[in-house]
Amino acid sequence: MLVTETQPAKVDLLILGAGWTSTFLIRLLEKDKISYAATTTTGRDGTYKFKFSEPSSSESDSSMDSLHQYAALPPAETILITFPIKSKAGTRFLVESFIQTHDKDHEPYQWIQLGSTGIWSIEGQETWVTRHSKYNTADARAVAEDALLELGGCVLDLAGLWGGERMVKHWVDRVASTKEMLRSKKSLHMIHGEDVSRAIIAVHNMFKHAEGQRFMLTDLFVYDWWSLILGFCGEIDVGNENDARAKKQIKWIGELMEESGVRALPRSRDMLGRCYDTREFWTTFGIMPTRARL
Repeated sequence: MLVTETQPAKVDLLILGAGWTSTFLIRLLEKDKISYAATTTTGRDGTYKFKFSEPSSSESDSSMDSLHQYAALPPAETILITFPIKSKAGTRFLVESFIQTHDKDHEPYQWIQLGSTGIWSIEGQETWVTRHSKYNTADARAVAEDALLELGGCVLDLAGLWGGERMVKHWVDRVASTKEMLRSKKSLHMIHGEDVSRAIIAVHNMFKHAEGQRFMLTDLFVYDWWSLILGFCGEIDVGNENDARAKKQIKWIGELMEESGVRALPRSRDMLGRCYDTREFWTTFGIMPTRARL
């Protein structure tokens, strides 16, 4: 076992990959007085320098060079993985490397992997989708997640992320630049960064309910792209250079409603396609989303 003499003291939660989610999470951790540490690939802003690489068949999993960065990390009650892992071997390598380089007295660790609800986007999927529905078992991220579940970890598969500068209305031009693109837009599921963070803390505090479990996470709303875009485009400022674009998109929505026989928005669930039912997470952990209605 490689344990450095300078290994830092144990924290409650270790964030592997302090990216967008951590901007919300760290604020809540400090508010709740939950001790934490975080990593970045550069070690910026007081974080630990750490960069995960999928193991290759040409290198030994026990390579000293590979293990030193794990040994430098503090032990933690909960370890949150925010970046995608894309193989079963990758998940096992990360978990085993961390355990191998830390004192056994700190085990067992509570592992949480953040993933995407995109694994449920499969052909012939039912209208109402829950965490128990069929998913793409061949998806690389799903394979890695399944490996963590086998090790007793928890997976939180997140819907579209928003909050701060990340706003849905900024995506309108990208998803509806033509009428045909707009025609294909159906349901949308979102979750705010603050609610993701509250969910992570809930799992940390009540891990017995999360061990070996995969949950879907949304804000409990099923949004209609047409309805959202009509609302966003309706916020037209006189003289704004985007007026022409917005007016064109509003016109398209009106035409599409007429062509599709849609009398009012939002469209019915049958017309929207996949609709995620994520009540089980919120009821299991006794909380509710607080940032909804985009």
